[in-house]
Amino acid sequence: MKNFDVVVLGSGPGGYVAAIRASQLGKKVAIVEMDKLGGVCLNRGCIPTKAVLKSAHSVHEIADMKSLGINVELKGLDGAVAVKRASGIADQMSKGIAFLMKKNKIEVITGFGKIKTKNSLEVKTSAGVETINFTNLIVATGAHYRSFPGLEHDGKRLIGAWEAVKMETLPKSIGIIGAGAIGVEFAYFWNAFGVDVHIFELQKHLLPIEDDDSSVEVERAYKKYGIKLSLGIEGVRAVNNGKDVSIFEKVNGKEVEHKFEMGLIAVGMTGNIDNIGLEAVGIKTDRGFISVNDMYQTNVPNIYAIGDVSGPPLLAHAASHEGVTAAEHLAGAHPHAIDKMNIAGCTYCQPQVASVGYTERELKAKGIEYNVGKLPFTANGKAVASNENTGFVKTLMGKHGEMLGAHIVGTNATELIHEYVLFKTMEGIDEEIFATVHPHPTLGEWLGEAVLASKKRALNF
Repeated sequence: MKNFDVVVLGSGPGGYVAAIRASQLGKKVAIVEMDKLGGVCLNRGCIPTKAVLKSAHSVHEIADMKSLGINVELKGLDGAVAVKRASGIADQMSKGIAFLMKKNKIEVITGFGKIKTKNSLEVKTSAGVETINFTNLIVATGAHYRSFPGLEHDGKRLIGAWEAVKMETLPKSIGIIGAGAIGVEFAYFWNAFGVDVHIFELQKHLLPIEDDDSSVEVERAYKKYGIKLSLGIEGVRAVNNGKDVSIFEKVNGKEVEHKFEMGLIAVGMTGNIDNIGLEAVGIKTDRGFISVNDMYQTNVPNIYAIGDVSGPPLLAHAASHEGVTAAEHLAGAHPHAIDKMNIAGCTYCQPQVASVGYTERELKAKGIEYNVGKLPFTANGKAVASNENTGFVKTLMGKHGEMLGAHIVGTNATELIHEYVLFKTMEGIDEEIFATVHPHPTLGEWLGEAVLASKKRALNF
């Protein structure tokens, strides 16, 4: 029987970071993982999807090269190569996590962990059942995609994101149900590689949690790509016919049938809380996720839960920061609680979408006063010179100069959002951005200019 100060159940971006931070703080740490180190994000999510999206973006770049004076010919597309490359990158990154575990003297136990008591975990390994004791436990088991009546995954023709990212033989046509980040990103990849793509969404826009302006910009680009959109429909269901898939969209009370070779169902996630022993110690859950306080403690004080299993936002970078918070708190430190309004959301289609804070419709619903500063990249010298001028920077500023929200759409949106995240976290005011000298010519200078625009002080637009 082994004894540890901290045991982490799950090795995704929350779990492995929590383990490292606990070890840095002098704790004896073990991590229990039933699959590959790195969790869904590294092996089936964030990393491999970004690899295939790079392939898709390259297809569009080649199409634009003639205008840059470069005459090239696209001889063919091989989705299998793109997917195999993504898988290889995921394997490489997983080995990197293994190195970090060794470097930080964290014991890795491969098996399925289940809570037995508030201080012990039973792990089923290939060698049998092992009991390990802990002073503190951090549950970081992640989440899985949800099914609803009429929207059930079968893993064959009606697939989820995890099957999608491993699919080497691409279908001729696919219907995507759900226009969140997963649906929109796969639509971009498959369309670039010649698949006929149709997105179905109950809400009025793609990326419905984003600002409406951001969604409309992506919709404009997707229509240009030839991706079909059914938005604001009343209902949707999918049926595997054996040889093909039928997706029925309900419009004005009537169902319209569409036929596809396959269907992707991307309609939400729920926490991996089943059969991990939560009931044995009375850990509370709420709507499919573990309930936690702002230090990520459950109602059992020595047991924490972080990442997707503890609820929205279901983001890898949020999970990592939550892991640090939990590790520091159990070690007796006093970390700051995470302000979820300062966590950026990123979608890696093209144009990319990144945001932090409120959307305009949220501010209107709350009755909060704000000023808008919005600048298109068509007026930015570096964007025009780089032939990457789709999108904009939009800021929502409060009456005291504070940033209430920011929204960026464009080729490098997910890289540019960092300045605004730091600015909000430090509770900056607009005068501090006005006093910051942004290099020229850059896309980033538009971050300062968009704040100026909110005060009607824009100098270059």
